[in-house]
Amino acid sequence: MKMKQNAAMAAAGCAVGAVNGIFGGGGGMIVVPLLTSVGKKTPLAAHATAILIILPVSLASSIVYLCAGLFETELFLAVGIGVLAGGFAGARLLGKISPATATLVFAAVMLAAGLKMLF
Repeated sequence: MKMKQNAAMAAAGCAVGAVNGIFGGGGGMIVVPLLTSVGKKTPLAAHATAILIILPVSLASSIVYLCAGLFETELFLAVGIGVLAGGFAGARLLGKISPATATLVFAAVMLAAGLKMLF
């Protein structure tokens, strides 16, 4: 990657961290478009890379929330089991769908989430 791209990616990384820290998620909605446009990655590579990028961001945010006493163990365990199963299934599915389908589904999920927040 070129120096200019690295600077853009680093700046976006700060934004991703802030978004994830404030809202408890959503960093992938910044990372995926960034990786496809600035990084020139395929949608499949962008989605797969976004998952790995979000891992340390989520860990850092989780530590802050845990120290602040905002962590609910029972809720974590209940949702965590489903998240593990869904994450495994989704990762397997991503490798089997076309880049166009991945982009369409991602856009639809972003749109649905935005509409849900507004209404």
